[in-house]
Amino acid sequence: MTMRFYDSASATIREFEPVVPGEARIYYCGATVQGEPHLGHIRSALVFDQLSRWMRYRGLKVTTVRNVTDIDDKILAKSAESMEPGFEGEFPNEQWWALAYRFEKVFAQAYAALGIDPPTYEPRATGHIPEMFALIQRLIDRGHAYPALDDSGDVYFDVRSWDKYGALTNQSVEDMQDSADADPRGKRDPRDFALWKGYKEGEPLTASWESPWGRGRPGWHLECSAMAGKYLGSRFDIHGGGLDLRFPHHENELAQSTAAGDDFANFWMHNGMVTYEGEKMSKSIGNTISPAQMLQMARPLVVRYYLGSAHYRSILDYRPSSLQEAATAIERVEAFLAAAQDVLKPGREVPEAFAEAMDDDVNIPRALAVLHEQTRAGNAALAAGEDASEAANAVMAMAEVLGLAQLMSFNAEGTSGAEHEALDALIQAVLAERADARAQKDWAKADAMRDLLASAGVQVKDGANGSSWSVG
Repeated sequence: MTMRFYDSASATIREFEPVVPGEARIYYCGATVQGEPHLGHIRSALVFDQLSRWMRYRGLKVTTVRNVTDIDDKILAKSAESMEPGFEGEFPNEQWWALAYRFEKVFAQAYAALGIDPPTYEPRATGHIPEMFALIQRLIDRGHAYPALDDSGDVYFDVRSWDKYGALTNQSVEDMQDSADADPRGKRDPRDFALWKGYKEGEPLTASWESPWGRGRPGWHLECSAMAGKYLGSRFDIHGGGLDLRFPHHENELAQSTAAGDDFANFWMHNGMVTYEGEKMSKSIGNTISPAQMLQMARPLVVRYYLGSAHYRSILDYRPSSLQEAATAIERVEAFLAAAQDVLKPGREVPEAFAEAMDDDVNIPRALAVLHEQTRAGNAALAAGEDASEAANAVMAMAEVLGLAQLMSFNAEGTSGAEHEALDALIQAVLAERADARAQKDWAKADAMRDLLASAGVQVKDGANGSSWSVG
């Protein structure tokens, strides 16, 4: 086993060597729960679900951490808006923590609908304030952080004190934009970013904590470093997230953690964005589509297949025909497995070509090509009345690894599901009518019935024990 992944920090593909032999420890950025999830959130979670599933198949003990940012400027702003006179939304006078929890549940429902496994740990930022205090103090003691020069109560990371700042995105400090997370008057350099944000008049008192530097709340970047360190230690295998988080969020995480003395992540992995017909999705121009909308248009199996079909580092471009194309592709696989479920056996293994694709930087498009090739071979075997067990077990093994089998109309043990039973009942009724026509030597009617099924993509195989069907 030699897995290779693209490391965003070095811009090279490197062999994966676990920090702890036999284990893989992964941290990837979750959501700021100030609204419903968008496709970028779901795609990122799906990418790291695919990665962790493959690592488990390869025999590693995988620990995953996906944080929840449950306190943030936008969360506080939306809560404040709900308390304004004349607010006409569904949740008036909603406290910030209630708003955050409500949307956290919406995210959880979206993840679950698409078969994304829960992470090993899903820590909330507000539950880790002591760990954040400790990290800030370490940075101050090492000369890399300082309390604000004014009386705001802010604490900043001193970017010029750390000569490796900019290493993740290969930038120099002079080329960077100012950090807009706090008033620059309290900073030594406008690019310094906030580790702790002092309490401001008008903010809810419940959204602040007493600290050695005054009452306030944590900065966004600090939260992830503190939680990654708590659950995965000072050095772990992979830190991931969407490409849009690379700067400033991940750059700042790397700087503050390494400046505090931690080795931090051995690999940085970033997934690409989702676009709409080649353009960035934007509510202002009306070209957005949400996971909820997709799930109204197609089954969870189809949506998962589509969102997970591109290479994780590439752009995933949505078009109005995308879900239909995905349905055609994955439902062909599902139908083959349903037709061949009697020959499924435990202990299934993926084909070598599939394993090579997954080991090569989780190359999903190549892996899916193997899945469809084996499906075609299996359907051909069924149509010829030959043994399709090898193909069926290979296809099921791949579908399980990709997290697709659990969303199909029958489970991994081969138990028929309601959708397949309904389809089978309809086809069997047509086959029975065709059998009667053949018995009466009404060949024209029998051929017409066969052609009807063929037009729907159903292949009929006549044998000594009657007729069987498959989709292919």
